Amino acid sequence: MKVVNYKDVEELPVDMEGVKDTYIRWLITDHDGAPNFAMRLFRIKPTGHTPYHKHPYEHEVFVLSGKGRFLFEGKEYEIEGGSVVFVDPDKKHQFVNVSETEEFKFICVIPIQK
Repeated sequence: MKVVNYKDVEELPVDMEGVKDTYIRWLITDHDGAPNFAMRLFRIKPTGHTPYHKHPYEHEVFVLSGKGRFLFEGKEYEIEGGSVVFVDPDKKHQFVNVSETEEFKFICVIPIQK
C-alpha cells in the first residue's frame, strides 16, 4: 500500500538518446509492492520530446495537461489534456510538446518487467 503526493516522488531527467527536456517520476513500482504495473508521470518542457523509439511492452497514457503531438509508426496525432493513448508493443512512438510556453504532462502505465 502506498499513499503519497506525487510531488514527494523524486523527479529525474529522462536520460536516453533522442530526448529533450523530459522528466519522469516513478509513482508506483514493484518496489511499492505492485505486482503487475508501474505508473509514471512525465513532464516535458516547452518544445521538448521523448525519443522516437520502440520496446516490447505496451503503454497506457492519460494526458493531464498541455498540448502535444503523438508520433506513431510515421503518423502524427494531436493530443491534449484529457486525451487517452494506447501504445502497442514493438511500435515506434514519440511524445512531443508542441507549446513554446506550457509544459506537457501525462501519466503512463507500463507492465512491470520481470
